[in-house]
Amino acid sequence: MTSAALLSGQTPLAVRMRPVSLDEVAGQKHLLRAGSPIVALADPDATSPGAVSIILWGPPGTGKTTLAQAIARSSGRRFVELSAITAGVKDVREVMQEAITQRDLYGQTTILFLDEIHRFTKAQQDALLPGVENGWVILIAATTENPSFSVISPLLSRSLLLTLQPLTDDDIGLLVDRAVTDARGLNGAVTLADDARAALIRLASGDARRALTGLEAAAAVALSRSGDDGDESTVPSATADDVAQAVDKALLRYDRQGDEHYDVISAFIKSIRGSDPDAALHYLARMIEAGEDPRFIARRLVISASEDVGLADPQALSIAVAAADAVAFIGMPEGRIPLAEATVYLATTAKSNAAYVGIDAAIADIRSGGFGRVPLHLRDAHYPGAKRLGHGRGYVYPHDSEFGILPQQYLPDELQGKRYYEPKNLGAERDISARLERIRRILDGR
Repeated sequence: MTSAALLSGQTPLAVRMRPVSLDEVAGQKHLLRAGSPIVALADPDATSPGAVSIILWGPPGTGKTTLAQAIARSSGRRFVELSAITAGVKDVREVMQEAITQRDLYGQTTILFLDEIHRFTKAQQDALLPGVENGWVILIAATTENPSFSVISPLLSRSLLLTLQPLTDDDIGLLVDRAVTDARGLNGAVTLADDARAALIRLASGDARRALTGLEAAAAVALSRSGDDGDESTVPSATADDVAQAVDKALLRYDRQGDEHYDVISAFIKSIRGSDPDAALHYLARMIEAGEDPRFIARRLVISASEDVGLADPQALSIAVAAADAVAFIGMPEGRIPLAEATVYLATTAKSNAAYVGIDAAIADIRSGGFGRVPLHLRDAHYPGAKRLGHGRGYVYPHDSEFGILPQQYLPDELQGKRYYEPKNLGAERDISARLERIRRILDGR
C-alpha cells in the first residue's frame, strides 16, 4: 500500500480489518467455544438451521458488529444491517417482508443485525417480535446498555443474551500487529515501534476500534513525516510521538507494571488521606487517561475508606463499595463519574485510622504469642460434655440487663485491660469515643 493510498480517505482501517470468520475474532473466547450459539450460527454445515436470535451486550469496541458479520460470512446467510439511530418501524417491516421472500423463493435465511437496539422505542421493538418469533429473521442485536432495562421482555425471552467482555491488552496487541502487516490493513507500509504499540494498546482501553483508528492515524503521520524528509526508500516506523500527534492526546508516561503505576496510585491515596480533593482528582484523571484498570482504582478507594476514613464516617465505606459496583456495572468511560464522586467524598470527609491501627496491633500481639486462653465462661457449651468442663459457666447474657451491657470479662486473662481500639475525637468517632468510655467503665465494673 502506498502512502497516497493510505491517506486517500478510503474505507477506515477498522472496517477493512473486520474478521471474515470467527477464527479471526480476538477475545470473547467464552462465547466461541465449540457448540456455543454463536459457533452454531456461523456453521455452514450445521444439520439444523440454528435459528436462535441473540442480543450482544458489551462496551464499545468489543466486537459486537464484528461477530454479527463474521457469523453471516461464515454461514453464507443473507446479512442485513440496520442502526436503531436511523431506522424506524417501516424499515423493520420492509426487512421482514424481504426476508420472507428470500426464504420462500431461494431458501435463504436472513440475519438482521440491529445496532444500538436500546435506542429503539417499545413500539419499534414490538415490530421485531413477529419476525423473531416466526423465524423470518435471525436477529442479532447489539447494545452497550443493560438489556434488562432497555429491551422489552417479550424480545428478551425470545433471544439469548450474550455478554461481551472488554478486550485484553493481548487481544488489542494481536489486532494491531495484524493490521500492520495484513493486506487488508497497512500491508507493511509502516512498522510500529514498541513504544507506539504500547501507547496504542494503552489508549485503546479495551476498545479495538479505538486502537485501529489510532494506528491508522499514526501511520499517516509517520508516512507524511517520511515524505517530508524526502526519503521514501525505507519503510517508516510509527513512534509514540506519532501516536500522540495523531490522536491529539498527550501520552502519559505511565507503565501499568512499572514505577509510574505505583507512584501515581500512591499520590492518589495520599492526597485523599491528606484531604486534598483537587490533587486526588488530578491523579485519578491521570490513571483514567493512561488506561489504568478502573477496578484497581475502585479497590484502592474501598481500602482508603476503611484505612483512612474508618469510623470517623461509617458512610464512606458504603460509598466506596457502591462506586466499585457502579464501575463494574456501567464500565468506562462513564465509570469515571462514580470514581470521582467517591474520591471527592473520601478526600473531604473526616478521617480516622483507629480501626486500622487497632486490628494491626491485635495481629501483632497474636503473632508474638500474646493471645492466652479463651475464658471458660465464653467457651462454647453446646457440644456434649462441654458443661462438665465448665464451658459457659458464669456467662451473663447482656440482653437480660436494662442497658444491654453488664460487667463481664471478654479478653483472655493475659490481656486484661488491653486497648486496641482508641477512637479519635473526629467526625462520628467523637460520639463513639464518648459511648465507648461509658461501655468500658461498665464492663470493668467501675
